[in-house]
Amino acid sequence: MRLLVADIAPDTPRWHVVVAEQRVTRLGEGFRSTGVLGDAAVARTAATVTDYVSRARTVGAARIVIVATSAVRDALNGSAFVQALERATGVGVRVISGEEEARLTLAGIMAGLGPLADVAVAFDIGGGSTEYILARDGALVTAVSLRLGVVALAERFPSAGAVDAPRYAALCQAVRDQLTRELPPDIASARPRTLIGTAGTVTTLAALDLGLADYDPERVQGHTLTRAAIGAQRRRLSSLDLAARAALPCLEPGRADLIVPGVAIVEATLDLLQSDRLVVSDWSLREGILADIARGQV
Repeated sequence: MRLLVADIAPDTPRWHVVVAEQRVTRLGEGFRSTGVLGDAAVARTAATVTDYVSRARTVGAARIVIVATSAVRDALNGSAFVQALERATGVGVRVISGEEEARLTLAGIMAGLGPLADVAVAFDIGGGSTEYILARDGALVTAVSLRLGVVALAERFPSAGAVDAPRYAALCQAVRDQLTRELPPDIASARPRTLIGTAGTVTTLAALDLGLADYDPERVQGHTLTRAAIGAQRRRLSSLDLAARAALPCLEPGRADLIVPGVAIVEATLDLLQSDRLVVSDWSLREGILADIARGQV
């Protein structure tokens, strides 16, 4: 769950960030095996969203938008969760499609990194899905939302202890197989001038690569992660048990068992697109939503 509160300058698409925060609530926990959002996951998430709405109001937000993505749009009880959340917060919940999620993510990335020249591919690793976006000169060409999320992968490939090479290889092969089956041909065959990664796995890898003691979005934004740097962090993370991973600076405790599956998605994506590096974007979906608000489109 991500919170962003900002002051939007009058008559411009620019803003000043007042509050930015995120928490791992695992809304999609167990979803792929049951098809429903679990009671504990719903309670954790609802508590966080309710708290975020209260905090936004406390700091003076005049307008509040709540957006839900893959877990809510796919769950059999997603509508019931939305209705309960609207009653609890007094704010309407907008459930967006995978295509709209991709458009907004691309808008957020470009708001932060600037125009994207030539062919670019961006990917956004989430708990329940990963979005892949193909753009040409900044214009969206095609996008797909795959049911490939770190929560489901962590449930299939538990990593409470150290992850040895054979176990990681099996995890990475499962991700590669799914990408080979499900990525549209124009994305799978793209050889992008720029590959952009966003969301928690990638930004955490950037913070670890930079050696940050405290997360600094300005240093993470635009950082280049090479394949060698990603491999070094994967070996470091795989050598640690859950508690040791959770103790690392800039790695949220709730992400300790999700980070290795996330790295597998990153490395499999590099393999498939034959890329040796990616650019990190700290900005993504929530900034894309804010960009729409700033332009008066929401």
